[in-house]
Amino acid sequence: MTTPRFYITSAIAYPNGRPHMGHAYEMITTDVIARFKRLDGHDVRFLTGTDEHGLKIDQAARTAGKPPKAYVDDMVAPFLAMDAALGISFDRFIRTTDADHKALVQALWQRMAAKGDLYLGRYEGWYSVRDEAYYDQGELVEATDASGATVQLSPQGTPVEWTVEESWFFKLSAYQDRLLAIYDSQPEFIQPASRFNEMRSFVAGGLSDLSVSRTSFTWGIPVPGDERHVMYVWLDALANYLTGADDGGRGGLDGEWWPADLHVVGKDVVRFHTVYWPAFLISAGLALPKTVFGHGFLLNRGEKMSKSVGNVVDPLDMATRFGVDRLRWFLCREVAFGEDGSYSDEAIVERTNADLANGIGNLAQRSLSMVAKNLGGVMPVRGAAGETELRLKEAFMVGAEAYFAHMNALALHKALDAVMGMVAAANGYFAENAPWALAKTDTVRMAEVLAATLDATRRIVLLAQPFMPGSSAQLLDQLGVAADARDFKAFNTPVDAGTQLPAPAGVFPRLTLADVDGA
Repeated sequence: MTTPRFYITSAIAYPNGRPHMGHAYEMITTDVIARFKRLDGHDVRFLTGTDEHGLKIDQAARTAGKPPKAYVDDMVAPFLAMDAALGISFDRFIRTTDADHKALVQALWQRMAAKGDLYLGRYEGWYSVRDEAYYDQGELVEATDASGATVQLSPQGTPVEWTVEESWFFKLSAYQDRLLAIYDSQPEFIQPASRFNEMRSFVAGGLSDLSVSRTSFTWGIPVPGDERHVMYVWLDALANYLTGADDGGRGGLDGEWWPADLHVVGKDVVRFHTVYWPAFLISAGLALPKTVFGHGFLLNRGEKMSKSVGNVVDPLDMATRFGVDRLRWFLCREVAFGEDGSYSDEAIVERTNADLANGIGNLAQRSLSMVAKNLGGVMPVRGAAGETELRLKEAFMVGAEAYFAHMNALALHKALDAVMGMVAAANGYFAENAPWALAKTDTVRMAEVLAATLDATRRIVLLAQPFMPGSSAQLLDQLGVAADARDFKAFNTPVDAGTQLPAPAGVFPRLTLADVDGA
């Protein structure tokens, strides 16, 4: 039987500053999905990386007094460090300055040119350097600057400037009907539904041809046959998903992993991924990705992160203060995936103490400690299922079914709701059967209750692995779970009775604000 494949990508980060919590959130959620698919029997390819060309990088390099390539070489390092610290299990970290990527983008351009979809013209219009995006007059919003003057901003609230230059154009207007047909026949292409509705409305309103080259700077991939021009940074950036689909690094358009199963991106770049990107792919005669998921913004105490406000937080600092897995758990549990969400020190402490210290950790620690104290640390024999065991089994069947349904629907927060329902059922079973009392009256029944509790804990931790890989591994070690029995196929396979368990140790100590403030 052929192993199913799953190709997943995050957006690639623009390294003109250090990574912030928004970058961390996207990487963590994408990593959770990739780990889930691996545990569920898929051969997974997970791509991430950095978007290193364009006017914004060119300007930042000039400000730093460095050549652009030297500048991005320095700026990429913190993103790699963040991924390592957060346990991001990518298969390739692509850089758009990589040689195979340059070759692929130029091949893509030539394919679109051969289709007749590129023509030389003159661009006059509004451009946001910060967004690296073109905007129509009707999309701009009025605002007041610090001096009280009225200014026009992009829909993202970024400055725009009037730009006039020779440009190659892509015939985006010719793809309006085809895009609408795709949206209507494949509603799963854009998720969640709110993003689908936004993009369908945008395309239905009419599309203009898209400027896809620049002549006012040189930091980019040259246009084949017209090297006075460099390609529009979003054409360059989007093509990274094709480059990463090729295991061999050949720079060809026929990578064995294409099409992607899932692009995970921020809601502010959904337009590029669901309007421009499919049009480019159709022009080049290539398959479309199956789904683009636009997640929401991560807010600091309800406010959007901004250097001017002073609330930009270093994710490595957060991981050090709270622990990597507590941070991963909180962001996936507290933020409804696809919607905006907020975090604060207090919220992280409260949520992770409730779920991890009092919930999963307490369940594991109490049962493992009793086995160590009363049974010599040996996995006990399970008994015949009585009424309470049958209720526990039913709760776990319902919980596991909900978990897999929600994970496959990309409802990460709901999947963790299902896990916590299983934790509540297991803790309820433990409390109802009171093995600490049975230790004095019926040691055989005590051992049976502990065996059932440990197996329930094992199942919970198996499902928690995508969210907390490090802590889950520690708990599975303590539960005696073999390294080759940790994927989801082993969900219904208990640890053999008689297995010697290691000495138990707490994995989720309770935190206080004083603990994290001193970290």
